[in-house]
Amino acid sequence: MVDIGVNLTAPQFQDDLDHVLTRARAAGVQRQLVTGTDVEHSVAAVELADRHTGELFATAGVHPHGAAAVAKDWRQQLSKLIREEAVRAVGETGLDFNRDYSPRPEQEAVFIAQLELAAECRLPVFLHERDTLGRFFQLFEPLADDLAGGVLHCFTGDERDLDRALTAGLHIGITGWICDERRGGPLQALVARIPRERLLIETDAPWLLPRTIRPRPKSRRNEPCLLPWVLATLARCRDEDPVELAATTTANACRLFALPTP
Repeated sequence: MVDIGVNLTAPQFQDDLDHVLTRARAAGVQRQLVTGTDVEHSVAAVELADRHTGELFATAGVHPHGAAAVAKDWRQQLSKLIREEAVRAVGETGLDFNRDYSPRPEQEAVFIAQLELAAECRLPVFLHERDTLGRFFQLFEPLADDLAGGVLHCFTGDERDLDRALTAGLHIGITGWICDERRGGPLQALVARIPRERLLIETDAPWLLPRTIRPRPKSRRNEPCLLPWVLATLARCRDEDPVELAATTTANACRLFALPTP
């Protein structure tokens, strides 16, 4: 399996990362894409990937929450960073109007700039979208044909959002949100509509611990070794064999992000 979205540079992993990686391998997670959320964390993601060549890879980008805090030369820094061998996507980038931690004009400007960088370097994009009332797609769709694909990470949208994402050529990232009996019902009902060749799975660790785990762990920290729980729920919702679905999502991830085949 490939975990296409994991935040291994988060402080929750600083004390036992080697054990986290060991558990991931034992659970069948053979490749991981470490998410960059600003220039500093993207550098850390690249450095981590360089220490685990062939197993860990990185994204590099600026999350919409941090759009207002970028340095004046952030684009130049990111342009240099995304040319590193370990970097396989630009992001996490997009729009988030749910919390508005950065003003919307700044979010939009930083988002567009990263789409342009991705097009320039022919890298896929790792995308974030939350409660943007269609504005995300208004900005993304005119540039979609210039991009080398991408994934709408941690998809939680509705049928219209899914249709627009698929029409724009995007893959769909499924997290432990689908395992949440409180809020995951709409996603569970929708995932059967996603074409097999567009499906990807991710933990978004250390967040979104699958709530289907029994017995429930004492720690609320999610980690890559729990990716099989996401896979199992996704397979059940699609009425598919988990082993076959694991192979499909692995092949999809390797193709989109140019990862070595496990």
